[in-house]
Amino acid sequence: MGRITDTVKVLLIINIIVFVGALGIGGYASDQFFALWYPENNNFQVWQIITHMFMHGNGTHIFFNMFVLYMFGSHLEYSIGQKKFLFLYFSAGLGAAGLQLFFHYIQFKPALEAHLQAGIPMSNILEMLDQATINRSYYSYESISSDVTATLIDSYAVPMVGASGAISGVIAAFAVLFPNLPLYLMFIPIPIKAKYLVAGYFAMDLFGGLTGQSIYGATNVAHWAHIGGAVIGFITMWYWKKNSFNQNRWN
Repeated sequence: MGRITDTVKVLLIINIIVFVGALGIGGYASDQFFALWYPENNNFQVWQIITHMFMHGNGTHIFFNMFVLYMFGSHLEYSIGQKKFLFLYFSAGLGAAGLQLFFHYIQFKPALEAHLQAGIPMSNILEMLDQATINRSYYSYESISSDVTATLIDSYAVPMVGASGAISGVIAAFAVLFPNLPLYLMFIPIPIKAKYLVAGYFAMDLFGGLTGQSIYGATNVAHWAHIGGAVIGFITMWYWKKNSFNQNRWN
């Protein structure tokens, strides 16, 4: 994809430094302050809306995100300029967080109401949620489906981390700007146009978001965050391409 741009290089370095630093601090301790928690969780802080974009769950998570950023980011920035690239990157990250939190909200509220209607005191529910937030352990009540309790816990006590939403916006924008550019995947010896490859990628996320079954294998993938970032990236680049696509205004 050519020489790496300074902006992409800085983003890569910051993400790697934060990942190594988080390992040194410890999982829950770093997540408590910098991951993005459900707003009703006591750990939630406003700055997490930004800081969670530089946190990652494990080595595989950060490797994949940084590899995609390296492959697509510089080429996109060369085409639209640094300011627009940064605007798109962080706007997609914010859009990703917003959509993921919205779906947590529409899952959390019915699950909480189901526990209350079953006669479980609010104090007991809050105690269970606090315990799950700290050590991911919790108990299910016999009067409540274990799936409902799991939904309650996952929405409230599992923080959001990663640059995936922002990078999803970069991928979607790349496909809008270079829809017919042939791309190659490992183990697939034939080129696939960017628009088809990206459409297939986000179709898998939509399937995972609607069904709860992840094609990627991992069960904690924030599918709606990927979709939210992609939507912002697509709309932003579509608008720029339609209304402002000339070299004098894009740099």
